[in-house]
Amino acid sequence: MSLRIVLASLLAIATAFAGAAAIPPGTVLSPRQEMVRNNGAEPESLDPAHTETVNATEIGRDLFEGLTSTDHQGNVVAGVAESWKQVDATTWVFRLRRNAVWSNGQPVTADDFLYGWRRYLDPKTASLSATIYAIYFVNGMDIVAGRKPLADLGAKALDPYTLEVKTPGPVPFLPGVMAAAQLAPQPRATIEKFGKDWTRPGNIVGNGAYVLKDWQVNSKVIVEKNPRYWDAANVQLTRVTFLCVEDSSADLKLYQSGEEDFMETLPPGAYAALKAQYPNEMRNDLLLGIRVYSLNNKDPLLKDVRVRKALSMVIDREVLAGRITADGQVPLYGLAVKGLAGAQPTRYDWADWPMDKRVAEARRLLAEAGVKPGTHLKFVYNNSDYHRKMAIFAASEWKTKLGLETDIDSLEFKVLIRKRHDGDFQIARNGWVFNVNDATILLNLAECDSDFNDDHSCNRAADALIAQAKLLDDPARREALLSQAARMMAEDYPMIPLLQYTAPRLVKPWVGGYGDSGGTDRYRSKDFYILKH
Repeated sequence: MSLRIVLASLLAIATAFAGAAAIPPGTVLSPRQEMVRNNGAEPESLDPAHTETVNATEIGRDLFEGLTSTDHQGNVVAGVAESWKQVDATTWVFRLRRNAVWSNGQPVTADDFLYGWRRYLDPKTASLSATIYAIYFVNGMDIVAGRKPLADLGAKALDPYTLEVKTPGPVPFLPGVMAAAQLAPQPRATIEKFGKDWTRPGNIVGNGAYVLKDWQVNSKVIVEKNPRYWDAANVQLTRVTFLCVEDSSADLKLYQSGEEDFMETLPPGAYAALKAQYPNEMRNDLLLGIRVYSLNNKDPLLKDVRVRKALSMVIDREVLAGRITADGQVPLYGLAVKGLAGAQPTRYDWADWPMDKRVAEARRLLAEAGVKPGTHLKFVYNNSDYHRKMAIFAASEWKTKLGLETDIDSLEFKVLIRKRHDGDFQIARNGWVFNVNDATILLNLAECDSDFNDDHSCNRAADALIAQAKLLDDPARREALLSQAARMMAEDYPMIPLLQYTAPRLVKPWVGGYGDSGGTDRYRSKDFYILKH
């Protein structure tokens, strides 16, 4: 066993015993431990096999708990697994705690995880995110593609409370992967009894810190503390209401009126004024995520890389970040972002050109591609004043600098997601915050066969480099290959990178436990508490 594996194993075992955020000594709690937070859009599902967006997985992390979890500083901590170790470069063993039970009192066992993982990857389930995590299991991708049976998944129960996971190559960050909402265990008996309605209130059985109390579509989801949760003694909030409000101006009004404690995001351009007005309530952490516009690479107009490059070149990210969103986000001219592990940041060579030179080159590219001024573009985004203002800015850039017309349309979030997946769009709002800090997570957005590749792009040469990197146990060589792949993908212009996310929001001063999330913007309700106020 290499020294690297030994150190990784020791770190994993030590991390497993790290607890949730501790309440500082002398803290006086409110007798009413309830919180209302805006979660943005309506969740597309609460079924771990069908959750995809941050909006859905944020609630899913409360209802279901995987082998591991992440706290409010982004640390990997114990979940159902009380410890884990790396046996060799491609083998991990997770030992489950015996006091973990479902909300109906039944024990959570290794078979519950195996059932959940197999159901998630089963082609019959048709999960829209299966390939994202299939890559971490031996035979995972073949199972999703229907080439191998579920029984061949690289995971097995050594006994009812011990799981062995086999990975295709070295995955030193596997404990962090296991915190994904999609890899939580699933209650087989409940699913078989209720079918697609198993996640409705009154039917659902979970193993998380909270249970589903109510779900009012396009309004709110309410969860309450699960008294059977193994760590219930350290869970303070007794009720959490997740609001489904997409409009940031409406979100702000709810916050200012005292109807919510935790905002989702700020209206564009409001950051400076609100920071001055609420200096002790403003939060704004840099995230491991990218705000992009998806380009349908199969569209008759956009299949030409010259057109995609021209559209990207003329958008002034500095103006977008400084005047339109104006909330601390970082202009982005590539795919790999600051703080990302496993690959060097990428930056287009034209990013430092003066704008007139960029516009001249973009016009030349369009003319070469046969695209004339007056050509119409179709742009879709999910209902939000924030995204609308960004879309109007982009349309203005394309109009004034390239002479192109843009037809803008707003959709419900779940409709936008479906259209992106189906390729039923030309240009679409998109973005992703990575739940694990590794370049392979980011590059999955542009890999040929990825469920998250909404651009429908493909660079087999870049995919080959990523495949090679995933087999390496040498961090330097792995980073070199992934950095090269990121550059190759960026030069294909599959999407328009715009900004590196930050999380500007207002949080009431009585909400305790808020952290920087390690750049993931994922928050478990079990880590929050309400101060006396």
